[in-house]
Amino acid sequence: MTAPTAPPVSLGSADGPLPGSPELLRSVFRRHAAGVAVITAETGGRPAGFTATSLNSVSADPPLLSFTIGTGASSWPAVRDSAYLGVHILGEHQRELAGLFARSGADRFGAQTEWAPGPHGVPLLGGVLAWMVCRVVARVPAGAHRVVIAEAVAGDPAGEGRPLLYHQGRFNALRD
Repeated sequence: MTAPTAPPVSLGSADGPLPGSPELLRSVFRRHAAGVAVITAETGGRPAGFTATSLNSVSADPPLLSFTIGTGASSWPAVRDSAYLGVHILGEHQRELAGLFARSGADRFGAQTEWAPGPHGVPLLGGVLAWMVCRVVARVPAGAHRVVIAEAVAGDPAGEGRPLLYHQGRFNALRD
């Protein structure tokens, strides 16, 4: 029996991303479909939040998750200073909400956003597929970002609908 041969590997060119470059990482991850979440926090009586596609399950026992946030992001001070955060899984019907929380300078908690304070004062969004309130256990430096690790302490997975995805720089729905 002959061993299968590996496909040819392209190491980049003058027209494409260079090995190990930020452009390479971005172009590869544009092809990676990711779920869309909104992370919320409350600090000083004010809600804050942002759209995240970096949400990951870390451990079932204890129930840990992670996400990343840039230290230059407008929501970073709230995430940095909050002991508890909200994690919301968005449905395909929430493209506008995802865009609102992704836009710099937007009034994310204005009249157009359905939300209410939840456990530990965390802002909870309405109409989501699922939500959790999480206690922050670590903020790990990673370049100009932080990897936030948090433990789920409350939540509800019973929302209706199909998940919203992020792929090729756009919010998308699942196809049948």
